Amino acid sequence: MHSGQIIKALSGFYYVEEDGVIYQCKASGKFRKNDQKPLVGDFCEFSIENETEGYIRQLQGRRNELVRPPICNIDQALLVFSAKEPDMNTLLLDRFLVLIEHLHIDPIICISKMDLVDNDEIKNMMEPYQKAGYHVYYLSSKENHGIEELKHLFQDKVTVITGQSGVGKSSLLNALDIHLNIDTNEISKALGRGKHTTRHVELLKMYGGYVADTPGFSSLELNMEPIDLAKSFHDFEELSQGCKFRGCLHDSEPGCLVKEAIENGQISKERYEHYLMFLKESKLLKEKKYG
Repeated sequence: MHSGQIIKALSGFYYVEEDGVIYQCKASGKFRKNDQKPLVGDFCEFSIENETEGYIRQLQGRRNELVRPPICNIDQALLVFSAKEPDMNTLLLDRFLVLIEHLHIDPIICISKMDLVDNDEIKNMMEPYQKAGYHVYYLSSKENHGIEELKHLFQDKVTVITGQSGVGKSSLLNALDIHLNIDTNEISKALGRGKHTTRHVELLKMYGGYVADTPGFSSLELNMEPIDLAKSFHDFEELSQGCKFRGCLHDSEPGCLVKEAIENGQISKERYEHYLMFLKESKLLKEKKYG
């Protein structure tokens, strides 16, 4: 039996890499019986039927998993948001951050299309995120600005590049590696958003690691328990150790250090307002789920 990692899924075939050699594999019938599906990023055991083809026989455990796009075992996520066209959306950024942190994936914020705006305005907007400990990179694929600074991040990592539609994810990948030539679409002026240009999920070798280009999407359901939501704001979680009540949701509880931090300007009021919106959403989803 051979061991490898699935680096591409397309039309019912899985492309598994072992020691630099790629095998075109099908999943054995037992996966369908067990209602299980191999994902890009899976480490697996596979058999070789001839020189280049085989069957996936066994999947190893997953550290994490995304439903859309279907990919697993991710180390970090480059969350690409544009400064303009579409406009910077911090509510959506916080939503992405919550999901990524909940899955124990390291988030890296990338602000694209910096050539279209006043730099100071965007950097002021991002100051609370840098204060909270997030790494923020300012980019322009068009002017090749900030691209070199990203390259060291990929070493020995599986990286997902994701974010809102039309923000320039494919353009960023093309700027990182001119040989990729990934299909890109201009933003649809009529719709005010980009069209999905990525047809399948694939891990691309880049700078000593793997990178996946994924379809953009504009909404994410926060299908998690309220306490898990609170923990997914990592700067809130650090402060919560000193809250009066264990399991504090930083809403109406007395003796809450997070609320104190909002009042003294240690934490962004806007991020806290986003958190309260997500908390309400999480509670409503929980009510629907359990009646």
